[in-house]
Amino acid sequence: MNEFLLIFRRDFKTKETQPSPEELQRHLQQWQNWFGSLAAQDKLARPLQKWDGQGKLVNSNKGITDGPFVEIKESIGGLIIIKAKDYDEAAEIAQGCPVLNFGGNVEIRMGV
Repeated sequence: MNEFLLIFRRDFKTKETQPSPEELQRHLQQWQNWFGSLAAQDKLARPLQKWDGQGKLVNSNKGITDGPFVEIKESIGGLIIIKAKDYDEAAEIAQGCPVLNFGGNVEIRMGV
């Protein structure tokens, strides 16, 4: 089994794309169910890592600037590390991610 990083992204900037409190509650339940399913299948290597809203960017000139960057439309909402045999299985697992229900996407990277 390999470890894969799943990075969850969606539009967190535009007011029109934000869920209502009721939608958010249903959405959170979907996340809990999805995590529970991954854990039950022994596919969850590390649980959701919530972004703290802070960050740094190191550019090619080795300059350092503070983040987050409000001009970006799509931002990272969290990440997990899963266990899968290959990218295909990781992609299959990612297809069940609740962020997709709100127009988001999942980036998959293989761990080392």
